[in-house]
Amino acid sequence: MAAEKDNNISNAVPVEEEESGSSAMRTAETLLRILPMALCLVALVIMLKDSQTNEYGSLSYSDLGAFRYLVHASGVCAGYSLLSAIVTAVPRPSTMSRAWAFFLLDQLLTYIILAAAAISTEVVYLAYKGDTSITWSQTCGSYGGFCRKATASISITFIVTLFYAGLSLISSYRLFSRYDAPVAYTNKGIEVAIFQG
Repeated sequence: MAAEKDNNISNAVPVEEEESGSSAMRTAETLLRILPMALCLVALVIMLKDSQTNEYGSLSYSDLGAFRYLVHASGVCAGYSLLSAIVTAVPRPSTMSRAWAFFLLDQLLTYIILAAAAISTEVVYLAYKGDTSITWSQTCGSYGGFCRKATASISITFIVTLFYAGLSLISSYRLFSRYDAPVAYTNKGIEVAIFQG
């Protein structure tokens, strides 16, 4: 009887540890999803306020398609980060469809924000260096404040990309470590992974 009681106690401890570990992991993932939201909003606000007027004319972020895309991508990523943080914070049992949804959306948003940062980097590079072969002159000599704000916004966007890459790794690990590929048995008793299209 005493041995059985000790066995029940030893079995109860890992369950409590597992629940606290799950809670700690959920809290960490929620924070990892909130941080990119804050950074996306900072990058978005910096870019929205990026305009300069001087004797040569005025220049605004809205004059360049790459910067407009960066603003839209930052807004979408901030919204997704908020929604995914809320969903992650609520304790629920993990399901395969939820794991797949997080995996696919994290991957998609990672590529969207990476594309926005890369395209905007090219535009800023051309603004700093120019390109004589296509008669694109250097504009940062005349619009230095504009270029500095754009560079700051793009730098923050690359940091957001790193956060999303980390979230993509977490969601892919969670999906592929918990759920196995479908298996079928051949007539020889050997397990073979099957994929149905």
